[in-house]
Parts: sequence; structure tokens; C-alpha cells
Amino acid sequence: MDLYLPIAEVSVNWPLMLMLGAVVGFVSGLFGIGGGFLMAPVLVFLGIPPTVAVASQASHVVASSTSGVIAYSGAGQVDFRMGGIMAAGGVLGAFLGVEVFRWLRLLGQADLVVALSYLIFLGVIGSLMLKESLEQIVRRRRGLPPPRKDRRRPLWLYGLPWKVKFPKSGLYISAIPPLALGGFVGVLSAIMGVGGGFILVPVMLYVLRMKASVVVGTSLFQIIITTAVTTVLQAGRNQTVDIVLASLLLFGGVVGAQIGARWSGRFRADTLRAALGLIVLLVGIQMGMELIVRPSDMFEIAPGAPE
Repeated sequence: MDLYLPIAEVSVNWPLMLMLGAVVGFVSGLFGIGGGFLMAPVLVFLGIPPTVAVASQASHVVASSTSGVIAYSGAGQVDFRMGGIMAAGGVLGAFLGVEVFRWLRLLGQADLVVALSYLIFLGVIGSLMLKESLEQIVRRRRGLPPPRKDRRRPLWLYGLPWKVKFPKSGLYISAIPPLALGGFVGVLSAIMGVGGGFILVPVMLYVLRMKASVVVGTSLFQIIITTAVTTVLQAGRNQTVDIVLASLLLFGGVVGAQIGARWSGRFRADTLRAALGLIVLLVGIQMGMELIVRPSDMFEIAPGAPE
């Protein structure tokens, strides 16, 4: 039941790809993330070239995020104004990121940078998320009161111009921070093939201090627009999108995300964050192992590239 992928130039088991899309889609809907940080390393492990894996799975991120947003918007848990501003920054970041990605491919270093990016970002963020969540779980099981949190927002948020009201999120802050956050995530989307939810969600919660009830849905909404633009740009500029692979992942992702979004209310918030932190950390370690096991492949210089 193998199917040949014309751009990746390898054969894959198509039912396995559908199942992979559904599983990652479920994770996406459950945690409010795009799921790309999990999909790309698995595809690389299955033999898909990293550059093709990063570009092709972006459509899955769009599909699963769209499916999740439909579920969250029905419950009134999406701040479209905040998401729109972050998405505007994301589109600008995507243009920049795709050009950086193209330049790295010409140098033959794209695979190396992708692996290093996963190792650094996921390793650090996963460790921090897991540490905080485990501390909360331990305190809860010991019957201790949760530590008193400083709910004050950083003062610099109020000193910036272009203030905008975000009633859904309970904020009245400058549009610059969410715009810049979206731009940063847009660059990551192009280089790592991720939606950026693993960065967006913690920043929206702990820096912008948005209402927790709208963070997940708003994150997914931003991811849809940024990743869709990234997919189009990657297909046009770098020709690394394998439409056959993308379609298989997309179909599975739509179903999985709907189920994940419905299941999200069955778990405690600290338990979900601990699980997400563990997943993020393990994926980062896996990409680090890829650097150790296959260093020569990742440092290969592309034909005709500068020595």
C-alpha cells in the first residue's frame, strides 16, 4: 500500500500517513497548537527529506488549525481582533522566513538549521513548560495553595503607541507587541514548518496576560493565516511542497483536530501543559539525536553553492 511522492522522491505507506495526520491533528486541537513541531520530525524519521517535510506539512497545520478554530469559535473562545493583528505580523515574517529558507537551501545548510532550530527552541520551551506544570501538579496533590502569581502586565506594554482595545481578551494595549510576536512566529513557520503555537500560547498567557479562555482559539486562528501564506510562498519560491504528501496529512488532520478540541475540556489545565511540555521536550531531543546520528548529511554543501 505504498505511494510514491514525486517531490520527496520516496515511497510511503499512505494509510500510515493518514493516521499520522489524524494523531497530530488531535494533538493540535487538544493543546491549541499547529502541530507542525511534532509532524516535521516524525516525517524526517520516516525518511522524508527535512526541507520537503517542513514545507509539505504546513498544509496539515492549516487544516487542523481551521478545524480547531471552528470548534472554539462556536464556544465564543476566539479573539479575532487580536488574532488578526498577530496574523498581519505573521504574514510579514513569513515573507522574510521563506527568503532566509531559500538562501539556506542554496548554501546546503537548510537541513542543519531546521534541526538546530528544533533542538534549541523546543528544548528550552519544553523544559520550562514541563517544570512549571509539574510544580503546580505537585502542589495540588499535596493540598498546598497555588503560588501567588503576579498578574500585573509588564509596564512597557502600556508605554508603547498604537493602543487598541481587545474586549475579548480583556486588554487595552499597544498593537506593536502582538504584531512583533506574529512576525517572529512567521519566520519560524517558514524555517521550521511550525504554526508557532508552542511559543504563542505561553507568551499570550504569561506576557500579554490574555484571558485563558480565548488563548487557544486565538492562537489557532493566527496559525491558519500565517501558515497558509507560508505554504503558498514555499511552493512558489522553493518548490518543496509535495502535494501528494500534503493531501494525505491534511485529510487525517481535519478529523483529528475536531476530536482533540472536544476532548480538551476533559483535562485540567496544568495536566495539559505538563503533557505538552513533555511532548515538546522529547521532540527537541529527537532532533538533537538526528544531528548526532546524521551530521554529515546535514552539513552537505549543495552543488554550485559557495564553499
